[in-house]
Amino acid sequence: MSADAALLATTPPRLPYRRAKNGTLILGGGFGGAHVARLLGTAGATVVDPEGAMLFTPLLPEVAAGAIEPRHVVVPLRVMCPHAALLRGRAVALDEAKRRVAVKTELGMVEIGYERLVIALGSTTRVLPIPGLAEHAITFKGLGDAIHLRNHVVRKLETAEADPANAARYLSFVFVGAGYAGVEALTEIRQLVQDAMRHFPRLRHVPQRWVLVEAGPDILAEVPGKLADYTATYLRRQGIEILSSSTLSSVEADSVTLADGRHVETETVVWTAGVTPQPVVQALGLPVDERGRVVVDPALRVEGCTDIWALGDNARVPNAATPLRPDPPTCQHAVRQARAVVRSLEGDLAPYGYRSIGEGATLGRGRGIARIFGLHLRGRPGGLSPAPTT
Repeated sequence: MSADAALLATTPPRLPYRRAKNGTLILGGGFGGAHVARLLGTAGATVVDPEGAMLFTPLLPEVAAGAIEPRHVVVPLRVMCPHAALLRGRAVALDEAKRRVAVKTELGMVEIGYERLVIALGSTTRVLPIPGLAEHAITFKGLGDAIHLRNHVVRKLETAEADPANAARYLSFVFVGAGYAGVEALTEIRQLVQDAMRHFPRLRHVPQRWVLVEAGPDILAEVPGKLADYTATYLRRQGIEILSSSTLSSVEADSVTLADGRHVETETVVWTAGVTPQPVVQALGLPVDERGRVVVDPALRVEGCTDIWALGDNARVPNAATPLRPDPPTCQHAVRQARAVVRSLEGDLAPYGYRSIGEGATLGRGRGIARIFGLHLRGRPGGLSPAPTT
């Protein structure tokens, strides 16, 4: 239970009250929540979100590299969902019996009454209890993370030029997690450094070190084997070290130590090793699985609850098209889930089913990989193809 929820439980205050527009309350304005609000059209809804904008997360690596302006990867919810009412704040407690949600805003707490509730709170970075990780690693989940990473890398170039005796340490970069985020972030940041070298002539002969650490046996476990193998071969040819079946033991301000004892001197550790549902999801008292995801039925209704739906990264969504595994936490699936939620809200309880049309990843300098409708593309064709949202 969150501190705010605990306070409400012990000293229940009389909070200002308002009713959700059209009786529909949506918690979260990411891909899932924003698309539900948009698809509801003129009927409208109330969306509770702390940022007030939808972030196009697949483009964060390009933002970090400076290839895309930050303002080009956010869409204001008031623009995307013109018929929805927006409340800037965070949900902290749910009273299912009274059909009310307590929301913490900049002006204090407020209660929102609803007839239908949609949980689309998304996820946050999964940080493991590794000594020094929280203090020294850079996470890569939000827009602020991408901007911070870019600024950090530029500072390391400047520091390397000013302190040539330790330049090799400043120009060593470790990325942990070899999924989409890790591979794309590494390759885009590497391109940023390569392009910036013309402004740092004294660093041109300083060796750079790029390390990709992955706990599993292979990188890009989400993509077909041949594309993942191509990516691994391409990265190694670029001089990138891939340390598979490896984990971190500790992180210091100027180094990392792997579980097998290997030591890498670096002042840049980027953590992209997975996500977990927002902590408030469990504070709401909804049924969750072993990973903290809300459990829903095939129509995306929360099991054991009345008039509550969940989708996106914070839900364990069964997929009739892939019955052996639930949906992965991707934008592509969240958009299709939003359509299913709206149908379910309107009384169509047909089981949700969607088979991915493909996936893709950028590898820097116009290169990439993509699978679209079963067609495998790699290299420049893979970088130019309009790969689906991952």
